Amino acid sequence: MKRVLMLASVASMIDQFNMPNIALLQKLGYEVDVACNFIEGNTCSDARVAELKQKLQDMHVRCYQIDFARNIKHMGQNMKALWQVEGLMKQNTYAFCHCHSPIGGVVARIAGHRTRTKVIYTAHGFHFYQGAPLMNWLLYYPVEKALSRWTDVLITINHEDYARAKKKFHMKKLEYIHGVGIEIDRFKDTLVDKKSKRKEYHLNKEDFVLLSVGEVNKNKNHRVIIEALGKIKDSSIQYMVAGKGNEQTVKLMKLAEKLGVNKQVHFLGYCENVVELYQIADIFCFPSYREGLGVAALEAMASGLPLLTSDIHGIRDYSQNGITGYTVAPDDVKGFADAIRKLQNQDLSLYALQNKEKVKKFELCRVCLKMKKIYEMCL
Repeated sequence: MKRVLMLASVASMIDQFNMPNIALLQKLGYEVDVACNFIEGNTCSDARVAELKQKLQDMHVRCYQIDFARNIKHMGQNMKALWQVEGLMKQNTYAFCHCHSPIGGVVARIAGHRTRTKVIYTAHGFHFYQGAPLMNWLLYYPVEKALSRWTDVLITINHEDYARAKKKFHMKKLEYIHGVGIEIDRFKDTLVDKKSKRKEYHLNKEDFVLLSVGEVNKNKNHRVIIEALGKIKDSSIQYMVAGKGNEQTVKLMKLAEKLGVNKQVHFLGYCENVVELYQIADIFCFPSYREGLGVAALEAMASGLPLLTSDIHGIRDYSQNGITGYTVAPDDVKGFADAIRKLQNQDLSLYALQNKEKVKKFELCRVCLKMKKIYEMCL
């Protein structure tokens, strides 16, 4: 039986984005190995990682610890990861490797070139894009362009990345898919007693609830929503942030206290029950500086929530100003404050049906059909 390698820098990327791919590969008759960093750098809890490893073992998937560092500056640690992956490819004759994340993509393609292993690389949003910092262009663009020559299939998940790769890169095959796919029925079929569930989070029935889901880091730009709350000065507006935090959480808590909105901002940490959170929120805030696409925002659309997003690449593939909600420049505090006020005074049900319809093209079953064709192409 042919064997393939699924590789990402961290286990949480396998958990969040690649379990359907693993199941699909097994249905196609492949044995699957998973290689990633199970120990550090993950955006979910240690308990969740342990559950993932157990689930993979139950699926008869072999798991390999690779000591990736998420920070590209940690060259020594990532050189070690390269040696580990290269050794793994030499030890096993893989039909191909499907790799993810910038670091994972670099390591897998170098190792694949050295061992003559085919490589499929899913770019979950290039770090260079229109409006990106100059350093991103100087650092990431030359590396991705050079390594495209060692890429058998490059998969992009937003239109800007696809257009740039088609024009500038040299991969053997280029594909575009609608993200990693979301299970729409999971959000459609979840019924929650909104009043009682809000009570659990110390929210009132009359509160206007904003929600963000995702790791708490600088890129997610929660700061701009907190500053917008400070500008609005309305204690009935409550902001819930669901996602694993770090020192950035502490900084944001201090900012909220400084602006006098600390009682309106709730950091929930990593949450398993995000489906329920979508049901008790009024709008979904996604003010990131960079997103390849943004699974959380698509889930919010599937739940019928209006979006308040930054106007950046990736997000533009589905978020349209005045249609799905509102889009604002990432650092425009007044713009976010004004948009929150507008949504607060609108009939939000107008967005529900439209957003649920618009998100259908990102449905998991449709993405899996495209991935099936890509995998079959590598046979």
